[in-house]
Amino acid sequence: VQLQASGGGLVQPGGSLRLSCAASGRTFSTYGMGWFRQAPGKEREFVASISRYGGDTYYADSVQGRFTISRDNAKNTVYLQMNSLKPEDTAVYYCAARRGLGYYNAYDYDYWGQGTLVTVSS
Repeated sequence: VQLQASGGGLVQPGGSLRLSCAASGRTFSTYGMGWFRQAPGKEREFVASISRYGGDTYYADSVQGRFTISRDNAKNTVYLQMNSLKPEDTAVYYCAARRGLGYYNAYDYDYWGQGTLVTVSS
């Protein structure tokens, strides 16, 4: 499966952005999906994940209550709604697809999209 992330940009602290990740192919609903991010000089870290049909969602503590992951299997797309953004949310955000049940580690994911840059700054 090929993944294409979009929606990044520059936003002021406290603002919102919605990232999208469009997947190719007809097997999108067979994959759990996730979002990771990587800030300059830091390792890639887990942000959020959603199960195949959206019944289960998981979040990093740092984004819990501010970010919401969702998916539309009819559109082969997963979203990340980001609210109350903070400067520390600045990073390149990556979407990824997984076949298995593990969701927290990068090695749980089989396919990765290119990143989209989110910059939170005044």
